[in-house]
Amino acid sequence: MDRRSFINKAGIASATVTVAGSALAQNIQVSPLRIAVIGLVHAHVHGILNRKKVGDIEIVAIVESNKALAGRYSKLHNFSMDIVFNTMEEMISKVKPEAVSSFSTTFDHLSVVEFCAPKGIHVMVEKPLAVNAVHAQKMKELAQKHNIQLLTNYETSWYSTHQKAWQYIIEEKKAGDLRKIVFHTGHQGPFEIGTNPEFTDWLTDPVLNGGGALTDFGCYGANLATWLMKGEKPLTVSCITQHIKPEIYPKVEDEATILITYPKSQVIIQASWNWPFNRKDMEIYGQHGYLICEDRNNLNHRWKETKTAVKETIPENNAPYNDPFSFLTAVIRKTITPHPFDLSSLENNLIVMDILDAARESVKTGKTINL
Repeated sequence: MDRRSFINKAGIASATVTVAGSALAQNIQVSPLRIAVIGLVHAHVHGILNRKKVGDIEIVAIVESNKALAGRYSKLHNFSMDIVFNTMEEMISKVKPEAVSSFSTTFDHLSVVEFCAPKGIHVMVEKPLAVNAVHAQKMKELAQKHNIQLLTNYETSWYSTHQKAWQYIIEEKKAGDLRKIVFHTGHQGPFEIGTNPEFTDWLTDPVLNGGGALTDFGCYGANLATWLMKGEKPLTVSCITQHIKPEIYPKVEDEATILITYPKSQVIIQASWNWPFNRKDMEIYGQHGYLICEDRNNLNHRWKETKTAVKETIPENNAPYNDPFSFLTAVIRKTITPHPFDLSSLENNLIVMDILDAARESVKTGKTINL
């Protein structure tokens, strides 16, 4: 099965199949992936704690020093406190996971890789990869030296509309050459939507999170743009930020607009904690048409030969492309091989960090940053 035929059948453009299609579709593994959860302070952790029925992974350990938080989640998700450890050192003395999924602060991603990589333990972190490019480079060197997978999970990586966009825009070139990509990402704000205090304590800290809305939601557009541009590095990055709600977010920006230029196209990322509702949408404009991903399953497009826009509802991706932990399992089991600059890949997310660092430098200096 060649890569193009797989895209046509499943709308997937993010990996090469190394096993028969029927085996991939059934997501066959010899045994569940033994995984440790590092940290419970990221609200996205509910995704892994709430998926026991899938059966492709087994949570063999949780590292969290906040026992009150661990106790709450133990009751909510029905896991035993016997698998909860205070530190990674304590955990590794009792159990050896194949992989870890980090739901710590973004600042702590580096320490997770520093601990796990020399032990041959694969790592998946929540977006973004790191707080800055310096941390990211150290993580890259450790991953390559010790030959582990280092993946970054974004919610938007599993949107079926994004995979369909790849098919139409990149594979079939329906819009011609890309000219502009626009992202609207964010929500009303962490406090406004009721995020738990263990999350907001570090999410609104400029050191532990690497920034505010710029980091929290700017990374989505940088990641998707790098994917759609097939790893091309930008020419310039400009950014403006605002503290629209300084009484709520005194330490970090709650509004950010990033402008990224390429030789023949530009990307605009509008990252905000001031939207009236949650949104993660993407607009792609080319020479001969456009495509708008409204959300995970709904898109519309218009090409040169059509008179009106066409709306489509796209079904969920097949496993393992619908879920980060199915994907992680398939990568480690080597039933799929990620391509460079795929959404979860290290190569892609190193460029994301360069873009975010340049955006912060642009804010600081008031200048456009050349890359």
